[in-house]
Amino acid sequence: MKIDDNFYMKLAIDEAWKYQLLTYPNPAVGCVIVKDGSLLSIEAHKEAGMPHSEVNALKAAYLVEYPNSILKMKNSSHDIHTFLLENHNGYFNDCEIFVTLEPCNHVGKTPSCANLLKELKPKRVIIAHEDINKLATGGIETLKNVNIEISLGCMKKEAYNLLYPFIKWSSGTFIFYKMAQTLNGCIDGAVSSKMSQLYVHTLRDKVDLMLIGGNTVRIDKPTLDARYIAGRAPKIMIYSKNKIFDNNIALFKVPNREVIISDDLFKLLDHKLVMVEGVYNLMNILKERIDYIVLIVSPKIRNGINALNEINMDFEIVHENYIGEEKIMYLKRKV
Repeated sequence: MKIDDNFYMKLAIDEAWKYQLLTYPNPAVGCVIVKDGSLLSIEAHKEAGMPHSEVNALKAAYLVEYPNSILKMKNSSHDIHTFLLENHNGYFNDCEIFVTLEPCNHVGKTPSCANLLKELKPKRVIIAHEDINKLATGGIETLKNVNIEISLGCMKKEAYNLLYPFIKWSSGTFIFYKMAQTLNGCIDGAVSSKMSQLYVHTLRDKVDLMLIGGNTVRIDKPTLDARYIAGRAPKIMIYSKNKIFDNNIALFKVPNREVIISDDLFKLLDHKLVMVEGVYNLMNILKERIDYIVLIVSPKIRNGINALNEINMDFEIVHENYIGEEKIMYLKRKV
């Protein structure tokens, strides 16, 4: 295996995918730091308002050399920034920093990563994709102005696929369809493991709206909350022409939740991040609107409902990973 810029950038991209959609409304970003040919850290941005990927990676890299440093106890972006500015002592001067997105150049909930790197003066910063956010862009120029070597465009296509949900919800609506199935395509019953269910509940906690079909509600009588992580129950839209439902169904009993019953799909466009849970009938109705499918595949074979519906859709696999023993795939609709 060739150890080059692509190798390290792929590590950063793969790490960022672990937090895809979970950083909403921020993009998923990964960062790797290499010093004298040694890999020091692989980190990502994990949640909006929390340290960016570069800050997490710089902290982890510093602790490789100084494992007993008080930095270990600092978790806020501001505290980590301040500590590194005051204590770096040139430690990062011979480092190469690989980041999937141009370091931010503005101060928001967190300080500017570009301004931090400007002071730490690494040998080189390798950036996969420039920032599309006009508020945050300009990090490349900030670094160039202090003569830090910049390499732009390493694995740019892969970085674009990582950034795509952020691009969509920044300018409109990003809709993803969550499905779980067995190896033989069975989609009913207890398909997913506890780890996958935790992941799904974490997604529910983040989205603006969750869409589900009326028949699924009537048959399964779901709760559709985020109780496994003690998270926020999402706002629900039930797609149904028949507006009559049994109010004793669990999802109607969740406190402080808004539930919309409608067959007007234009209502989806009032939200930035929309999650759809359902089976193939709803997928067929939405097939021109779905951006991604998040598919969880369980390594077992079961009797049950499978993909016998006559739906023709083409997707590109943009990433695949594992949640425990189950495979998770992110599929982008081809248009």
